[in-house]
Amino acid sequence: MFLDILLLIVSAMMIILSLLQSGKSEGLSSAFTGGSGSNLFAQTKERGPEKVLSQVTMVVGVAYFVLAILTRLL
Repeated sequence: MFLDILLLIVSAMMIILSLLQSGKSEGLSSAFTGGSGSNLFAQTKERGPEKVLSQVTMVVGVAYFVLAILTRLL
């Protein structure tokens, strides 16, 4: 029961954190049409708050998968 509630909280945090992140490409249409000469697989450096937000999202994602596995096993 406790793990289920914790999993719900972590999943809500994951949704919020992923919505707060800025887009890394120019859009879906430019991925198909190749607009503006942008490379879809180009490496972009994250700095400042974007980097922190990305790292927190990664930690919350790992916590989500661990809680999902623990919920299933217990």
